[in-house]
Amino acid sequence: MTHQPSDRPLRIALLGSSRFPIAQPFAGGLEAHVWHLAHALTERGHDVTLFGAEGTSTDVARDVIEVHTFRMSPHARTEHMGPSWVVHEHHAYLSVMLELAGPLGDSFDIIHNHSLHYLPIAMSSMVPVPMLTTLHTPPLAWLESAAAVPLNPDTGYAAVSEYTAEQWYPVAGRIPVVPNGIALDRWPVGSGSGGYAVWTGRLVPEKGVDLAIDAARRAGYHLRIAGPASDEDYFRTAVEPRLGNGVTYEGHLVQKELADLVGGASVALVTPQWDEPYGLVVAEALACGTPVAAFERGGIPEILDETCGRMVPADDIDALAHAIDAAAALPRSAARARAELVCSDIRMVDSYLDLYRSVLDASSKSTRVPV
Repeated sequence: MTHQPSDRPLRIALLGSSRFPIAQPFAGGLEAHVWHLAHALTERGHDVTLFGAEGTSTDVARDVIEVHTFRMSPHARTEHMGPSWVVHEHHAYLSVMLELAGPLGDSFDIIHNHSLHYLPIAMSSMVPVPMLTTLHTPPLAWLESAAAVPLNPDTGYAAVSEYTAEQWYPVAGRIPVVPNGIALDRWPVGSGSGGYAVWTGRLVPEKGVDLAIDAARRAGYHLRIAGPASDEDYFRTAVEPRLGNGVTYEGHLVQKELADLVGGASVALVTPQWDEPYGLVVAEALACGTPVAAFERGGIPEILDETCGRMVPADDIDALAHAIDAAAALPRSAARARAELVCSDIRMVDSYLDLYRSVLDASSKSTRVPV
């Protein structure tokens, strides 16, 4: 859709997670993405407000929308409603969307939703300004249910990869793709002289660090691991027993420490046990000049190619072990060049600003249906 260009600063509300703060060290890729997007938009002169859990950083945005907490009554706590965080998350998004449906919403030009909760989509027609939702996951049941309901035309979608867009096609139709981007200057090219392999990310079953450990051992590489132990049972049963003998856990690092660790590695291992919608750790490794050996799943083939990495069939540990040496032999300059071509936050922000303008332009030409 064509739209009239405008260079005026936009007032943007970014909705993140109500459970995890948008701050370092990041709980996961979603929090890192929203933080970097807020920083990049602010550097472009736009007015950004964040919605995120307590502790969300204010150094990359003008303001933070408070997450409302909910204290259940003793009777409510006896109901079988699953984990308590589900109720608290529901209350947080219900509260913020009702706030945005009132005077608070008028203080923004556009709302950019990155949450994985269904309520922002389901309640989008209540807010007085357009809303863009970035789809960071496959069509999970509750999200798909919300997206399947006909929405106000002021609501739009974007997907983080072609793979994810295809997954959402039966529900949302054709939607634009905006690959996640990273600030390349925050991920400088490292020497790769450490002689070790690296694995980064959340230590949870779907990320498969246990398979990375097994592959690194078969390949004869020391493996250094960094990331939050988000699943304590998995860490205790599948990761801790494998530590030692050339495998070390470096802890949950802030971004600069993580960049130093990744930049010093000869090769990065990426071992998802699900179809990764994008693969932020791949982009980070390439920016540091570190080639990648990965399972060929989800959106990863859209980032990684033969110049900067090797992909093997999912869950094939022997193939991954063989790929480690092959990837480590690739030139680090090619990895960085690939990151500059497809992983830059400049490209991402340009694309999002175009989408914001397009959504705003379409909204100005439509008649909003009163709620």
